[in-house]
Amino acid sequence: MVKIDGLTTETVNEATRQIDQLDSLGVVTLINQEDKKVADAVEKELPQIAKAVDAIAERFAKGGRIIYCGAGTSGRMGTLDAIELTPTYSVPAERAFGLLAGGSDAMYRAVEGAEDSKELAIEDLKNVELTPDDCVIGIAASGRTPYTISALEYGNQLGALTISITCNGDSEMAKVAQISIAPIVGAEVISGSTRMKAGTAQKMVANMLSTGTMIKLGKVYQNYMVQVQPTNEKLVVRATNIISAITGADKETAHRTLTETGMQVPDAIVMLESGCTREQAKKALEATAGNVRKALEQI
Repeated sequence: MVKIDGLTTETVNEATRQIDQLDSLGVVTLINQEDKKVADAVEKELPQIAKAVDAIAERFAKGGRIIYCGAGTSGRMGTLDAIELTPTYSVPAERAFGLLAGGSDAMYRAVEGAEDSKELAIEDLKNVELTPDDCVIGIAASGRTPYTISALEYGNQLGALTISITCNGDSEMAKVAQISIAPIVGAEVISGSTRMKAGTAQKMVANMLSTGTMIKLGKVYQNYMVQVQPTNEKLVVRATNIISAITGADKETAHRTLTETGMQVPDAIVMLESGCTREQAKKALEATAGNVRKALEQI
């Protein structure tokens, strides 16, 4: 049985003991005051987060995958982060995804007991054919979820990179993972409701890991998401604005060039910045794994 007694995330928050007697403004004010502590907790883990970014980028560049593993809120946080990498950075869905205890149904409803199964985690990772080049990122506020611990243990056995994101110090997951990230956010506003501060911390860390990795891999130019996929009207406008802002071209020229490239933002930027042909831009980007800055230097 998982022991949660004594965990920081399970303690009672003295500052919010009377929250049920407050009006709505008082309730949200207390929540806001507690939320302010989250960024400070994450800041203390920046060296470990940076270490993880370097390690993930190295594996991903070799063809490895980002695989988040977790149960409940923690698993959903990882899955959401992975899903967003496709429209934002054109990362194929099969190269960044989440594994939830209980399967895809657990994204929308609680699957009781799934998080307690160590065998289920191994089965899930075997089904996606885990390799030594992959990155297994286990997320659990307590740091003691059997499913997530098992995912990290199996990742270690196969030689994959293993990272834990928890909100309790000296957890079992921290001992198993090769890199431990543990922002200690303290007692929750509602005792034990780790979808609150702990969940916010987990999202912040996951965002840093994935965004930092994408930056290192050249999927960001200046501070623009140049690998965005213009799959709807809003994103076409955003892509046009990005191209215009970077190259100085007017919106009409930017949009026309984007259309000429088959809606490929990097190609349009390289063409307009260097004056090269579409074929030259495509060739340079292929040679630099889609890195706009390196492609421009090459041309």
